[in-house]
Amino acid sequence: MVRLRKISIVGMLAALAALSGCRLDMQVQPKQNPLSRSDFYSDQRSERPPVEGAVARGQLHEDTYFYTGKIGSNPGDYMPFPVTKEVLDRGRERYNIDCAPCHSRVGDGNGFVPSRGFARKPPSYHIERLQKAPLGYFYDVITEGFGIMSDYSSQIPPRDRWDIVAYIRALQLSQNATRADLPAGQAVPSEPPEFRGEPGSGATLPAIAPGKSSQSEEQK
Repeated sequence: MVRLRKISIVGMLAALAALSGCRLDMQVQPKQNPLSRSDFYSDQRSERPPVEGAVARGQLHEDTYFYTGKIGSNPGDYMPFPVTKEVLDRGRERYNIDCAPCHSRVGDGNGFVPSRGFARKPPSYHIERLQKAPLGYFYDVITEGFGIMSDYSSQIPPRDRWDIVAYIRALQLSQNATRADLPAGQAVPSEPPEFRGEPGSGATLPAIAPGKSSQSEEQK
């Protein structure tokens, strides 16, 4: 009995010693604290630069035009993917959220922010200079910013930037279209839409009645 008790005590002491050793190893690790000095490297910096040519996950931007809007050092003037109704719908949604507060929903620069006394009013998209501007120019301004406008590269992903660019071009056409730009059989002026309930406020989009929208699609 006494012998068993001694064996159990020895076992417990051995287990405690093993656990104490693990705890010590976890606390005192052979590691470098951030920005600490290191004698291992010749420049004595523990923080090492990335290996040359390394690409972070999700940042393999092989399609240069898609991510910059430029061909060489000049802005391009084509969309990197087909423009569909879904693209324009997405572009309108993101434009109304991110751009309309300053540029307004029709792109004339009379948005909510300038109308409340902001000193610098953005230019209208409908002036001749911006009507002739290539598509890549708008993409670059969204990405890099321009003047007092900060960049929106962190808020708007590349695909959404292109959707907004397509919608800006649609806005320009909507304010400057001629009869020659209309599809055959389209009435001028177009019949006003019928809304489901209230026509919407500045913060919400109107809901068009299904019957009216389907008739408009058939005319197109």
